[in-house]
Amino acid sequence: MSKKIVLTGGGTAGHITPNIALLPELEKAGYEVFYIGSYDGMEKRLMADYHIPYYGIATGKFRRYFDLKNFSDPFRVLKGFSEARKILKELQPDVVFSKGGFVTVPVVIAAKRLKIPALIHESDMTPGLANKLCIPVARKVCCNFPETLKSLPAEKSILTGSPIREELLHGNKEAARKLCGFHSDKPVLMIIGGSAVINQSVREALPKLLDDFQIVHICGKDKIDNLLLKTPGYKQFEYVKDDLKDIFAMADIVVSRAGANAICELLALKKPNLLIPLSAGASRGDQILNARSFEAQGFSMVIDEDYLSPGLLIEKVHALYCSRQTYIDAMGKSRQTNAIPSILEIINEITG
Repeated sequence: MSKKIVLTGGGTAGHITPNIALLPELEKAGYEVFYIGSYDGMEKRLMADYHIPYYGIATGKFRRYFDLKNFSDPFRVLKGFSEARKILKELQPDVVFSKGGFVTVPVVIAAKRLKIPALIHESDMTPGLANKLCIPVARKVCCNFPETLKSLPAEKSILTGSPIREELLHGNKEAARKLCGFHSDKPVLMIIGGSAVINQSVREALPKLLDDFQIVHICGKDKIDNLLLKTPGYKQFEYVKDDLKDIFAMADIVVSRAGANAICELLALKKPNLLIPLSAGASRGDQILNARSFEAQGFSMVIDEDYLSPGLLIEKVHALYCSRQTYIDAMGKSRQTNAIPSILEIINEITG
C-alpha cells in the first residue's frame, strides 16, 4: 500500500515551486500526493498542470498592521482549520509537507491535532509569520541558510537548501541562442526579476553593456520596452516558462532579485550572480538578509537597491564577469544544493 503525503503552500511562487520540484521524486518513491491550498490562489493554477488532487480551504492573512480585514480574517482562518481537519481526516496522509504562506497555518495545526506529522520548510533567512506559527507544532523544520539554524529549535532543524526543479539542470544553450538570435563569440548577461527599478537601470546602461555582452532580459508582465525591440544583442521577454532552462544554460552571468527560490536556482546552476534585493521599505527585509548571506558565503555580488545606478550596474557586471570563476568555485563547495534527496530522506524517516 502506497504512502500518502499532503503538500501545502501558497500565496507566492516561492511557496509553490519548491513543492512542484519535489513531485517527481515523491512519485518515483511511491507516494500518493495531494495538495491543500486556498480556494483560488496562484497555487491552484500552478498545480493544475500536474494533475494532483487539489483541495481548497478558506484562508486569512495575519497582519502586523491595522487593517479592517483583521476583524474578519480570524474567522476565515477558523473556517480554514475546520476544512483542513475534515480533508486530512478523509485522506489520512502519513505526512504533511508545508512550504509556507498563510494557507499552511490551518493545515499544519489541523495535522498536529490529528497526530499527523508535519515537516515544514523555511526558504528565507528569518522565518515568516506563517512559519513562525507552524514551527512549534512541526515534527521537523528544513531551512535554506546556515544562519537560520540559530533561530530554530536545535532538535528539529535541518539545513537542506531549497528544492529546485530538476529540469532547470538540463538546459540547452544552443536552443537559447537560436531563440534569442545570439551568437557564441560574446558572453551572455541574463537579467531576471521583473523589477521596474532594475529594468530602468539596465536600459539606461544598455549602450555600454552591449559593448561587451549580449543581454537576455526577462522583464515582467507588460514591461517590455517597444522602442528597444530591434536592438541587436538585446532580447526581451515578459515571462519565460519552458525555455527558462535553456536561457539559464546560455547565461554566463545573471543579475537578479534575491528571493530565496531565485537565488537557490542560481546556486544549484552555479551561475555567477549580482543580486539587487528588494529594499527594506518595500518588504520585510528578507531579500536583503538572503543576499548578504550569499555574499558572505562567496556565492554572490550585491548592490543595495537604494544605491543602484546605471554606472554602478555597469561597473559591478564587469567585475562579476572578470571574477566569475571565483564564484563558481565557491558555489561548487556548497552544502545547500542537495535539497530534494535530503528532504525526501527526512520524509521517509518520518513515515517509517
